[in-house]
Amino acid sequence: MAHSALHGLRPGRAALAAATALLGTCVLQPTASAAVTEHTASRAADIDTSTRAYRGAPVGASVLSDKWTRPWAISFLPDGKKALVTERRTSEVWVQSRDGSKKKAGKVPHTVADDADPAVGSGGLLGVAPSPTWNGTTDRNVFFVHTVAHETRVAKMQFDGASLSGYTVVLGGIARGGDHNGGKIAFGPDGYLYVATGDALKPSLAQNKNSLNGKVLRITKSGAAAPGNPFGNRVYSYGHRNPQGLAWDARGRLWETEIGDSAWDELNLISAGANYGWPMCEGSCSTAGMTNPKHVWKPASGGVPAQLAVVDDVVYVSTLRGQRLWALPIDGTGKDVGTAKAYYNGAYGRLRALTKVPGADELWLGSTDRGDDRDRILKITVN
Repeated sequence: MAHSALHGLRPGRAALAAATALLGTCVLQPTASAAVTEHTASRAADIDTSTRAYRGAPVGASVLSDKWTRPWAISFLPDGKKALVTERRTSEVWVQSRDGSKKKAGKVPHTVADDADPAVGSGGLLGVAPSPTWNGTTDRNVFFVHTVAHETRVAKMQFDGASLSGYTVVLGGIARGGDHNGGKIAFGPDGYLYVATGDALKPSLAQNKNSLNGKVLRITKSGAAAPGNPFGNRVYSYGHRNPQGLAWDARGRLWETEIGDSAWDELNLISAGANYGWPMCEGSCSTAGMTNPKHVWKPASGGVPAQLAVVDDVVYVSTLRGQRLWALPIDGTGKDVGTAKAYYNGAYGRLRALTKVPGADELWLGSTDRGDDRDRILKITVN
């Protein structure tokens, strides 16, 4: 449970004051920050305070919308004009337009965010994924990950472009526990639904290929195992502790961010049937049969990654404890990343929700845990 405490509020008063001042204006200027490289567990941190041009560098930040309460996920509708945004503790779903306007679409029922029992811990409304063929009429399906009293679920609701209705459990029986609920959900280029699940504070589940926990799952819209899965069930990859982000690059490769225990957080390149090591390995290790991460962070040195997005073969990662946005260029092989650079260090507080804007070299990035109605979604232009 070492990282459970890391999900709580931890920015100091000075950092909060600075963030409040910066976010009080409509246009936000990028903050120069140290860039930390921790490519493998054996590589020491490399501090780079230069301001030279860098592939994928953010070149502008502005407030797209404000008065949010812990936005957890942002996912664009297929037309690319509007996105759905979930709020973790309110269980509310909002429609966010590219002009900055937003409108409430409804709530996901049965959601239980926090529990007095520490073994159950915090959860709530997490990821959202509209059907790839959603049009608001013949296809109105939108999928969510959320926690109920004693489990985590994938659920489906109907969205007509204005409001949500109905509720169907697509996949239940995923154990919930502490902050280890995973929660990211996304449709892949193959049209199947990928779901990141945490180990629910039971590390052994991550190595159990018959368990839904500690996995990246690959399922159909009905919740069944997708054809071609490596073990003939819903499991696509395993050995995950608390995976938080999923995104595909231009080659169709799946990247994942993962919160580790106390030593290392990870950026992984996901392959079907691969074992990512937890709980035997944290970060890189030499254990046979384990797949090592492509990049690691120390939790106290810019780490605790939340979500990721890919723009022009640069992987962007938001961080909670790190309170910064990382940029990691994918190398020419498509199988590794180059030097990582950090931006907005401490300027906007804890950062979570992150997505690429369709058809633009732009990211939407959400702050979190600043207080009720105090979080914001930022619009980030990248080089």
